[in-house]
Amino acid sequence: MRIHTLSGRSTQTLMQHFTASSKILLTLSASTCLLLALSACSKESTSETAQSVATNTTEQTKTLRIAAAANLSDVLPDIINGYKTDSDLPDQQIEVTYASSGKLYAQITAGAPYDIFLSANQTFPAKLADELADKKPKAKKTYLPFTYTQGQLSLYSTTKPVSGLKQTTLTDLFKNNDQTKITIANPELAPYGESAKVYLQSQNSYDSLNKQKRLIQAENIGQAFQYAHTGSVDYGLVAQSQVIAIKATAEQFYILPPDSYPAILQDGIIITDVATATDFTDYLRSAAGQAYFSKAGYLAVQ
Repeated sequence: MRIHTLSGRSTQTLMQHFTASSKILLTLSASTCLLLALSACSKESTSETAQSVATNTTEQTKTLRIAAAANLSDVLPDIINGYKTDSDLPDQQIEVTYASSGKLYAQITAGAPYDIFLSANQTFPAKLADELADKKPKAKKTYLPFTYTQGQLSLYSTTKPVSGLKQTTLTDLFKNNDQTKITIANPELAPYGESAKVYLQSQNSYDSLNKQKRLIQAENIGQAFQYAHTGSVDYGLVAQSQVIAIKATAEQFYILPPDSYPAILQDGIIITDVATATDFTDYLRSAAGQAYFSKAGYLAVQ
Protein backbone atom coordinates (compact mmCIF):
# COMPACT_ATOMS: atom_id res chain seq x y z
CA MET A 1 0.00 0.00 0.00
CA ARG A 2 1.24 3.47 -0.97
CA ILE A 3 0.74 6.34 1.27
CA HIS A 4 0.81 9.76 -0.46
CA THR A 5 2.06 12.67 1.57
CA LEU A 6 2.11 16.34 0.71
CA SER A 7 5.38 17.89 0.13
CA GLY A 8 6.30 21.08 2.02
CA ARG A 9 5.72 23.10 -1.14
CA SER A 10 2.25 21.66 -1.71
CA THR A 11 1.32 22.34 1.88
CA GLN A 12 2.40 25.95 1.56
CA THR A 13 0.32 26.39 -1.62
CA LEU A 14 -2.76 24.93 0.06
CA MET A 15 -2.41 27.23 3.05
CA GLN A 16 -2.16 30.25 0.75
CA HIS A 17 -5.43 29.29 -0.97
CA PHE A 18 -7.13 28.81 2.41
CA THR A 19 -5.94 32.19 3.69
CA ALA A 20 -7.16 33.97 0.54
CA SER A 21 -10.59 32.29 0.79
CA SER A 22 -10.90 33.30 4.46
CA LYS A 23 -10.15 36.94 3.62
CA ILE A 24 -12.85 36.90 0.93
CA LEU A 25 -15.39 35.42 3.38
CA LEU A 26 -14.48 37.97 6.07
CA THR A 27 -14.83 40.81 3.56
CA LEU A 28 -18.24 39.55 2.44
CA SER A 29 -19.35 39.11 6.05
CA ALA A 30 -18.27 42.65 6.98
CA SER A 31 -20.04 44.08 3.92
CA THR A 32 -23.20 42.19 4.76
CA CYS A 33 -23.16 43.51 8.35
CA LEU A 34 -22.61 47.04 7.11
CA LEU A 35 -25.54 46.77 4.70
CA LEU A 36 -27.79 45.38 7.43
CA ALA A 37 -26.76 48.16 9.81
CA LEU A 38 -27.38 50.85 7.19
CA SER A 39 -30.76 49.30 6.40
CA ALA A 40 -31.69 49.26 10.10
CA CYS A 41 -30.63 52.90 10.51
CA SER A 42 -32.60 53.87 7.43
CA LYS A 43 -35.70 52.10 8.74
CA GLU A 44 -35.27 53.72 12.16
CA SER A 45 -34.88 57.17 10.62
CA THR A 46 -37.92 56.62 8.41
CA SER A 47 -39.90 55.38 11.40
CA GLU A 48 -38.94 58.42 13.47
CA THR A 49 -39.88 60.78 10.63
CA ALA A 50 -43.22 59.04 10.13
CA GLN A 51 -43.87 59.11 13.85
CA SER A 52 -43.06 62.83 13.97
CA VAL A 53 -45.41 63.57 11.08
CA ALA A 54 -48.11 61.42 12.67
CA THR A 55 -47.68 63.22 15.99
CA ASN A 56 -47.96 66.65 14.36
CA THR A 57 -50.99 65.56 12.36
CA THR A 58 -52.65 64.12 15.46
CA GLU A 59 -51.91 67.30 17.39
CA GLN A 60 -53.48 69.46 14.70
CA THR A 61 -56.55 67.29 14.16
CA LYS A 62 -57.21 66.42 17.79
CA THR A 63 -60.65 67.72 18.74
CA LEU A 64 -60.48 71.01 20.65
CA ARG A 65 -63.17 71.16 23.33
CA ILE A 66 -64.41 74.57 24.48
CA ALA A 67 -66.73 75.40 27.36
CA ALA A 68 -68.30 78.74 26.43
CA ALA A 69 -70.68 81.13 28.16
CA ALA A 70 -74.15 81.14 26.61
CA ASN A 71 -73.83 84.71 25.33
CA LEU A 72 -71.09 83.58 22.91
CA SER A 73 -73.37 81.29 20.91
CA ASP A 74 -73.92 83.94 18.23
CA VAL A 75 -70.34 85.11 17.70
CA LEU A 76 -68.11 82.13 18.50
CA PRO A 77 -69.11 80.03 15.45
CA ASP A 78 -67.95 82.88 13.17
CA ILE A 79 -64.67 83.20 15.07
CA ILE A 80 -64.07 79.45 14.81
CA ASN A 81 -64.66 79.51 11.05
CA GLY A 82 -62.33 82.49 10.73
CA TYR A 83 -59.66 80.71 12.78
CA LYS A 84 -59.80 77.60 10.61
CA THR A 85 -59.57 79.64 7.43
CA ASP A 86 -56.84 82.04 8.55
CA SER A 87 -54.78 79.23 10.12
CA ASP A 88 -55.28 76.88 7.16
CA LEU A 89 -56.74 74.17 9.40
CA PRO A 90 -59.95 73.15 7.59
CA ASP A 91 -59.97 69.69 9.22
CA GLN A 92 -59.50 70.92 12.79
CA GLN A 93 -62.38 69.62 14.90
CA ILE A 94 -63.72 72.07 17.51
CA GLU A 95 -66.59 71.18 19.83
CA VAL A 96 -68.31 73.88 21.88
CA THR A 97 -70.62 73.45 24.88
CA TYR A 98 -72.71 76.53 25.72
CA ALA A 99 -74.15 77.08 29.19
CA SER A 100 -74.07 79.54 32.08
CA SER A 101 -70.55 80.27 33.30
CA GLY A 102 -71.32 78.91 36.76
CA LYS A 103 -72.65 75.65 35.37
CA LEU A 104 -69.60 75.20 33.14
CA TYR A 105 -67.29 75.98 36.04
CA ALA A 106 -69.00 73.26 38.10
CA GLN A 107 -68.61 70.77 35.24
CA ILE A 108 -64.90 71.54 34.87
CA THR A 109 -64.17 71.18 38.58
CA ALA A 110 -66.03 67.87 38.44
CA GLY A 111 -63.65 66.65 35.73
CA ALA A 112 -65.35 67.54 32.43
CA PRO A 113 -62.74 67.17 29.63
CA TYR A 114 -62.58 70.73 28.26
CA ASP A 115 -59.43 72.34 26.86
CA ILE A 116 -60.59 75.98 27.10
CA PHE A 117 -63.07 77.76 29.37
CA LEU A 118 -64.53 81.02 28.03
CA SER A 119 -66.50 82.61 30.85
CA ALA A 120 -68.84 85.62 30.84
CA ASN A 121 -67.03 87.09 33.83
CA GLN A 122 -63.61 87.16 35.51
CA THR A 123 -64.55 85.40 38.74
CA PHE A 124 -64.87 81.81 37.55
CA PRO A 125 -61.62 81.69 35.52
CA ALA A 126 -59.74 83.22 38.49
CA LYS A 127 -61.12 80.59 40.86
CA LEU A 128 -60.32 77.84 38.39
CA ALA A 129 -56.76 79.12 37.95
CA ASP A 130 -56.19 78.88 41.72
CA GLU A 131 -57.59 75.37 41.86
CA LEU A 132 -55.51 74.18 38.91
CA ALA A 133 -52.37 75.73 40.42
CA ASP A 134 -53.03 73.91 43.71
CA LYS A 135 -53.24 70.60 41.86
CA LYS A 136 -50.07 71.29 39.85
CA PRO A 137 -47.89 73.74 41.83
CA LYS A 138 -44.99 73.52 39.36
CA ALA A 139 -47.28 74.71 36.55
CA LYS A 140 -48.75 77.64 38.51
CA LYS A 141 -47.87 80.20 35.82
CA THR A 142 -49.42 78.05 33.11
CA TYR A 143 -53.02 78.63 34.13
CA LEU A 144 -53.38 82.41 33.79
CA PRO A 145 -56.80 83.92 32.92
CA PHE A 146 -56.99 86.40 30.07
CA THR A 147 -59.63 88.97 29.06
CA TYR A 148 -60.98 88.40 25.57
CA THR A 149 -64.01 90.75 25.35
CA GLN A 150 -66.46 93.00 27.23
CA GLY A 151 -70.21 92.56 27.03
CA GLN A 152 -73.06 95.05 27.02
CA LEU A 153 -76.51 94.90 28.57
CA SER A 154 -79.57 95.83 26.55
CA LEU A 155 -83.25 96.08 27.39
CA TYR A 156 -85.10 94.09 24.74
CA SER A 157 -88.77 93.61 23.94
CA THR A 158 -90.84 92.27 21.04
CA THR A 159 -94.16 93.39 22.55
CA LYS A 160 -93.41 96.89 23.92
CA PRO A 161 -91.61 99.71 22.09
CA VAL A 162 -88.51 100.81 23.97
CA SER A 163 -87.15 103.48 21.62
CA GLY A 164 -86.68 106.87 23.25
CA LEU A 165 -86.22 105.46 26.72
CA LYS A 166 -83.82 107.14 29.15
CA GLN A 167 -82.55 106.20 32.57
CA THR A 168 -85.37 108.09 34.35
CA THR A 169 -88.14 106.86 32.07
CA LEU A 170 -86.84 103.32 32.33
CA THR A 171 -86.95 103.45 36.13
CA ASP A 172 -90.47 104.87 36.02
CA LEU A 173 -91.48 102.09 33.65
CA PHE A 174 -90.46 99.41 36.12
CA LYS A 175 -92.00 101.16 39.12
CA ASN A 176 -95.29 102.48 37.81
CA ASN A 177 -96.56 99.62 35.67
CA ASP A 178 -97.22 96.76 38.08
CA GLN A 179 -98.31 94.41 35.29
CA THR A 180 -95.10 94.28 33.31
CA LYS A 181 -92.71 91.40 33.73
CA ILE A 182 -88.98 91.38 33.09
CA THR A 183 -86.48 88.56 32.85
CA ILE A 184 -82.81 88.39 33.77
CA ALA A 185 -80.35 85.50 33.82
CA ASN A 186 -79.68 83.78 37.15
CA PRO A 187 -77.37 86.21 39.04
CA GLU A 188 -75.74 83.32 40.91
CA LEU A 189 -74.64 81.55 37.76
CA ALA A 190 -74.65 84.06 34.91
CA PRO A 191 -72.47 87.21 34.93
CA TYR A 192 -74.94 89.05 32.70
CA GLY A 193 -77.61 88.25 35.27
CA GLU A 194 -75.37 89.50 38.07
CA SER A 195 -74.83 92.84 36.31
CA ALA A 196 -78.56 93.08 35.52
CA LYS A 197 -79.36 92.56 39.20
CA VAL A 198 -76.93 95.30 40.27
CA TYR A 199 -78.43 97.63 37.67
CA LEU A 200 -81.98 97.04 38.94
CA GLN A 201 -80.81 97.51 42.52
CA SER A 202 -79.22 100.83 41.58
CA GLN A 203 -82.61 101.89 40.22
CA ASN A 204 -84.35 100.74 43.42
CA SER A 205 -86.43 98.31 41.38
CA TYR A 206 -85.02 94.87 42.13
CA ASP A 207 -86.73 94.23 45.49
CA SER A 208 -90.14 95.49 44.37
CA LEU A 209 -90.03 93.46 41.15
CA ASN A 210 -89.16 90.35 43.16
CA LYS A 211 -91.84 90.99 45.75
CA GLN A 212 -94.50 91.44 43.08
CA LYS A 213 -93.26 88.33 41.27
CA ARG A 214 -92.64 90.36 38.14
CA LEU A 215 -88.99 89.38 37.90
CA ILE A 216 -88.54 86.13 35.98
CA GLN A 217 -85.20 84.45 36.52
CA ALA A 218 -83.81 82.42 33.61
CA GLU A 219 -81.08 79.78 33.93
CA ASN A 220 -78.71 81.65 31.63
CA ILE A 221 -78.59 84.63 29.27
CA GLY A 222 -79.66 82.45 26.34
CA GLN A 223 -82.85 81.43 28.09
CA ALA A 224 -83.49 85.01 29.22
CA PHE A 225 -83.31 86.14 25.61
CA GLN A 226 -85.75 83.42 24.54
CA TYR A 227 -88.28 84.52 27.17
CA ALA A 228 -88.15 88.09 25.85
CA HIS A 229 -87.95 87.14 22.19
CA THR A 230 -91.03 84.89 22.31
CA GLY A 231 -93.04 87.46 24.26
CA SER A 232 -93.30 85.25 27.35
CA VAL A 233 -92.31 88.38 29.31
CA ASP A 234 -92.56 92.06 28.43
CA TYR A 235 -88.87 92.90 28.75
CA GLY A 236 -85.54 91.20 29.05
CA LEU A 237 -82.17 92.48 30.21
CA VAL A 238 -80.07 90.58 27.68
CA ALA A 239 -76.72 90.71 25.91
CA GLN A 240 -76.49 93.32 23.18
CA SER A 241 -74.77 90.70 21.03
CA GLN A 242 -77.99 88.65 21.07
CA VAL A 243 -79.99 91.64 19.89
CA ILE A 244 -77.59 92.30 17.02
CA ALA A 245 -77.56 88.61 16.04
CA ILE A 246 -81.29 88.66 15.20
CA LYS A 247 -81.07 92.10 13.56
CA ALA A 248 -83.56 93.64 15.96
CA THR A 249 -85.09 96.97 14.97
CA ALA A 250 -84.26 100.20 16.81
CA GLU A 251 -87.69 100.14 18.47
CA GLN A 252 -86.98 96.79 20.11
CA PHE A 253 -83.93 97.53 22.23
CA TYR A 254 -82.27 100.10 24.43
CA ILE A 255 -78.56 99.81 25.24
CA LEU A 256 -77.93 100.54 28.91
CA PRO A 257 -75.15 103.04 29.62
CA PRO A 258 -71.97 101.00 30.30
CA ASP A 259 -71.32 102.93 33.52
CA SER A 260 -74.73 102.04 34.96
CA TYR A 261 -73.77 98.46 35.85
CA PRO A 262 -70.58 96.50 36.67
CA ALA A 263 -68.40 96.05 33.59
CA ILE A 264 -68.94 92.65 32.04
CA LEU A 265 -65.32 91.76 31.38
CA GLN A 266 -65.17 88.25 30.01
CA ASP A 267 -62.14 86.11 30.84
CA GLY A 268 -60.98 82.78 29.53
CA ILE A 269 -58.46 80.20 30.66
CA ILE A 270 -56.62 77.32 29.00
CA ILE A 271 -57.11 74.12 30.97
CA THR A 272 -54.94 71.58 29.11
CA ASP A 273 -51.62 71.65 27.26
CA VAL A 274 -53.13 70.95 23.82
CA ALA A 275 -51.20 73.11 21.34
CA THR A 276 -54.30 74.21 19.44
CA ALA A 277 -55.77 75.61 22.68
CA THR A 278 -53.02 78.23 22.88
CA ASP A 279 -53.19 78.84 19.15
CA PHE A 280 -56.95 79.42 19.23
CA THR A 281 -56.94 81.75 22.24
CA ASP A 282 -54.18 83.80 20.61
CA TYR A 283 -56.45 84.20 17.60
CA LEU A 284 -59.36 85.10 19.87
CA ARG A 285 -57.40 88.10 21.18
CA SER A 286 -55.84 89.09 17.87
CA ALA A 287 -57.07 91.98 15.73
CA ALA A 288 -58.89 89.48 13.51
CA GLY A 289 -60.66 87.87 16.47
CA GLN A 290 -61.56 91.20 18.08
CA ALA A 291 -63.08 92.42 14.81
CA TYR A 292 -65.69 89.65 15.12
CA PHE A 293 -66.51 90.72 18.67
CA SER A 294 -66.89 94.40 17.75
CA LYS A 295 -69.19 93.55 14.87
CA ALA A 296 -71.27 91.38 17.19
CA GLY A 297 -71.96 94.14 19.73
CA TYR A 298 -69.18 93.80 22.27
CA LEU A 299 -66.95 96.58 23.58
CA ALA A 300 -63.30 96.75 22.60
CA VAL A 301 -60.80 95.18 25.00
CA GLN A 302 -57.78 97.35 25.73
